[in-house]
Amino acid sequence: MTQPTRKQAAPCGTWTSPIGAATVAAGAIPLAQIALDGADVLWLAGRASEAGRTTLQRLRAGAGAASELTPAPFNVRTRVHEYGGGAYAADGGTVWFSHFADNHLYQVQDGAAPVVITREEAVRYADFVPDRARNRLVAVREDHLAGEAYPVNTICAVGFDGTETILVDGNDFYAAPRLSPDGRQLAWLCWDHPRMPWQGTELWVADIAADGSLVDGRLVAGGIDESICQPEWSPDGLLYFVSDRSGWWNLYRFEGGVVHPLCPREAEFGGPQWSFGGSMYGFTSSEEIVCTYIEDGISRLGRLSTRGCQLEPIETPYQEIRELRVSPEAVLVLAGSPTIALELALIDPANGKRTVLVQSIAELPDEAYLSVPRSIRYPSANGRTAYAFHYAPANRDHEAQPGELPPLIVIGHGGPTGMATSTLKLATQFWTSRGFAVLDVNYGGSSGFGRNYRDLLKGQWGIIDVEDCVAGARHLADQGLADPERLLIRGSSAGGLTTLCALTFHDVFKAGASYYGVSDLAGLDADSHKFESHYNEYLIAPKAQAQAVYRERSPIHHTDALKRPMIFFQGLDDKVVPPQQSETMVDALRARGVPVAYLTLEGEGHGFRKADSVVRTLEAELAFYLRVFGMALPEGLPALEIENLAA
Repeated sequence: MTQPTRKQAAPCGTWTSPIGAATVAAGAIPLAQIALDGADVLWLAGRASEAGRTTLQRLRAGAGAASELTPAPFNVRTRVHEYGGGAYAADGGTVWFSHFADNHLYQVQDGAAPVVITREEAVRYADFVPDRARNRLVAVREDHLAGEAYPVNTICAVGFDGTETILVDGNDFYAAPRLSPDGRQLAWLCWDHPRMPWQGTELWVADIAADGSLVDGRLVAGGIDESICQPEWSPDGLLYFVSDRSGWWNLYRFEGGVVHPLCPREAEFGGPQWSFGGSMYGFTSSEEIVCTYIEDGISRLGRLSTRGCQLEPIETPYQEIRELRVSPEAVLVLAGSPTIALELALIDPANGKRTVLVQSIAELPDEAYLSVPRSIRYPSANGRTAYAFHYAPANRDHEAQPGELPPLIVIGHGGPTGMATSTLKLATQFWTSRGFAVLDVNYGGSSGFGRNYRDLLKGQWGIIDVEDCVAGARHLADQGLADPERLLIRGSSAGGLTTLCALTFHDVFKAGASYYGVSDLAGLDADSHKFESHYNEYLIAPKAQAQAVYRERSPIHHTDALKRPMIFFQGLDDKVVPPQQSETMVDALRARGVPVAYLTLEGEGHGFRKADSVVRTLEAELAFYLRVFGMALPEGLPALEIENLAA
């Protein structure tokens, strides 16, 4: 019998690991926007080695390998609302997609090169659906032609010959245009400033006239305090949708002028619409829905009778089902678990048989190097309960030195209505396999726990999220699971503000990392794009009170209280959180003598897509933490310039 290798005691944070930054960058293929076109499966795959290009893949039924429908230089992305999504549609073997470089819509068929069908680069399209009977696409349109401060959003028809007709206008935002099966009706979502779509939306439906225009538009559901998402038509022509009118995003049917609840439950059957094209349910028939729903931060799959309203679980190995598509014969899921990296799989709705089609990580490290998280809830400020996933250090070759507690990295997710999940991520295992513990926090405001929990952040951004991260770190330290003298915090975007506020207004964390994070709320307002231009009125304060509250809560105005070392990472093409947000903070810390490092990345926007960017930032962050704690850098780790840090 082979004896297990004896672990070597070594300082936490310095353990040798096979999960390097290059492994993180190259090992996970970003997968998104899945679709079924008959028996064909389609999806988007990121190409980190090609400057982050996104390509469209198709797997034919019975084929052994997928084919690429959009070879370089095509990049299947859209920037409607800046966050995009809904960048392609497929029907009967024909595919239409948005090319990121010029915003044009293209049509592609088997064996042929993509053909452009639109005419203006200053117009963007998303969430389009084919209207074959009228030789057109129906799409969300974002018009930047007028040169106004903000673009004009509408729903339009784009003819296959490039002609365009506005179908719906007058609202600030639109989403989810959906044609009825008989092609006679169109449903859509709309909302206006100052609301975001997870605060209040309206669901409308209209008849389609003989000339293709819309007539007799009528409001189905929604309002300023009701969030509606994912309207879908059943095969027999009834309109279904998800609403949070009960306090939870649940399923409803509109029939005979009346809205009927399908399955009242303290679970989330929908999510915040930051991007277009999401799907959490679909129809195997007029009598049956297959859906995914979230309870306590964990996704489940179920079969729901449309009439009996009975929800029957479908067993899967997954704890996160990011999206799904449904046909009578198959359920296509993009899903993962603590031991399964994000993957694309087909599930037979009749017997639950699962066939994995694509894995984001083809070869995983030995399981002995992987940390499996535990879902925890813990007390936070003012009697609240917060939620998180705790990852303990794990490495088959190393263990902590006698009496040593591991350093802890607390992660505040972006969003800020985002949601931390437990799906295997090499970016997390990069840290845990080196001897760091990780706490991935679902602070108040996160999705997946009902509207009341989501609304905890109303007027409290920079407070509730910070308190929950601080409480999580203290909770693990009090339990003897983390070194109270080596508590770290990192975050991106909204999580960057959480990081900066935690280090400025609390004394728990010893250092932090901000990835394209917010430091000046007033500056964020000034630079914001249309979609989020009023979001701070909800997160912080109405405009009448904003100036004083912004100043009170923005870390840039309290740098005298920030004495902890910081590292900043910033994409120079970021339009959501522009570079000056990081630069202003770095300059302030530099001038005050606080240890600070700053890395900028050309060609990167809000989120880093290039492989070399991922490698560079992860290695720099590791070097930063080790140097701050006075520890030697492992061989091969690039040197890092940290201003104001004593040698």
